[in-house]
Amino acid sequence: MSRIAVVLLAVVTAACAHAPVRPAARPAAASVPAFSFADDTFAFRNDIRAHHADADDLYANYCFVLARGMRQFHQFARFEPAAPRVEADEYTRRVRAVTSHAAWAPPLPPAERVVIPGFANLRAFSAAEEAAVKAGLGSRFWTFVHWTNWRVTMPVPDGHQAAVLDEVLAELAAGRLVQLLVTNWPKQELNHTVVAYAYRGVDDGVEVSVWDPNDPAGPGAVLFDARRERFVASRVYDTRVGPIRVFRMYYSWLL
Repeated sequence: MSRIAVVLLAVVTAACAHAPVRPAARPAAASVPAFSFADDTFAFRNDIRAHHADADDLYANYCFVLARGMRQFHQFARFEPAAPRVEADEYTRRVRAVTSHAAWAPPLPPAERVVIPGFANLRAFSAAEEAAVKAGLGSRFWTFVHWTNWRVTMPVPDGHQAAVLDEVLAELAAGRLVQLLVTNWPKQELNHTVVAYAYRGVDDGVEVSVWDPNDPAGPGAVLFDARRERFVASRVYDTRVGPIRVFRMYYSWLL
């Protein structure tokens, strides 16, 4: 069997596996302790091309770039507001240095992180140096052709979404952001990514709080319906409330 065939078989098996044995207990609520929605997210948005068909120079279809980039800043950048500001080209170079780290790599210690001088946080930096940040984040091309995108077209077996929930909650309880691929395909409404940063138990299941690259103004949410064992887009930008499928993204070199 070829190496490619082995890899594909491994991924298909992982994508279709049934839920593992659930942990005996987990916190009723948890959030990533070092993350602030108001400070640690981009100030600008990813636009939806269908809403602005005639607009030129639209920053659209960059949701995967932004979600991954926000995680990379959280793990590999350090802001020093008292340091002198630098030219836009230097900021672009530093953004590229941040995003050169694999999103699934462990966070760097403070002394080894890329320094962003003159700003207190990502929100302030991306508001003042929007063009430089976008240039540093780079192209969206490889996110379009990422080989795991096929998952949006596939049904999921019983137990799969409950298994995804268990993984997401375990990561959040451990203090790690989780990037999610969310879709309601074959509806041509939602093939998107968000970043989970907190969860809480609710009467009908678990509500996961997310940062949505399409909506920098405030938090979104997806609900896990415990009775039906499925996710619901309870507060996802420009998406009707309804069932969706959720997959983790960029958590290993393979997935």
